[in-house]
Amino acid sequence: MKQPIIVLTGPTAVGKTELSLKLAEKIHGEIISADSMQVYRSMDIGTAKITKEEMNGIPHHLIDILDLDKPFDVSVFQKLAMKAVNEIYERKHIPIVVGGTAFYIQALLYGIDFTEEDKDSSFRDEMTAVAETEEGQKKLYERLLEVDPAYAETVHYHNVKRVIRALEYFEHTKKLFSEYNRQQKEKEPIFDFYYFVLNDDREYLYKRIDLRVDRMMEQGLLQEVRKIYDRKLPGTYTSMQGVGYRELFEYLDGN
Repeated sequence: MKQPIIVLTGPTAVGKTELSLKLAEKIHGEIISADSMQVYRSMDIGTAKITKEEMNGIPHHLIDILDLDKPFDVSVFQKLAMKAVNEIYERKHIPIVVGGTAFYIQALLYGIDFTEEDKDSSFRDEMTAVAETEEGQKKLYERLLEVDPAYAETVHYHNVKRVIRALEYFEHTKKLFSEYNRQQKEKEPIFDFYYFVLNDDREYLYKRIDLRVDRMMEQGLLQEVRKIYDRKLPGTYTSMQGVGYRELFEYLDGN
């Protein structure tokens, strides 16, 4: 018998947090964040991180667990999330995965194997440096088109993390990332999962996002970003690539 797990995902500001709390109360659930930035301490306002008061006693996992200089990727998420899932089952509760990053969720549900990948980050660091140069993103995408056109068709060149990941996989394994993805999608899930994608009218969502950004600025987002900016952390760090943060870093740079 596979253990049950529930996934709530969907676009920004659609209401995932509110629904996850109500659901957790109903079914004795515990919430696992699948957000790639809420793991970081000091990144609170810009990630719309839930507060202790808002949790209302519902246990939350993978929030505020890493310092800004620590790496966080899909393999780290999978390991930490599996540990949380097993602990939740021991308490006879139901895991509710909320977020976030689709590939993270897929890696958890299907037990994707990352052991074949080389942990040497030198190539990734080199490609990240290229991405930060003028026309760098397009150059990386053109390189991906050459080595794995099938995968390149599924990703936009602005999605630098995914482009670099595919190039890195090819560099280390001499195999195509598109083929790797195909094989992983053929795997059986390791859970009895229930996957819900929340959505709403786009115009309504955009209004909610606009209001959220205004509220974040009123709550002190710029001050939060400035404190991080003043630490002069390398732009290659995962934490430095968060949406909303990197745009304000550009503002503070005078760009």
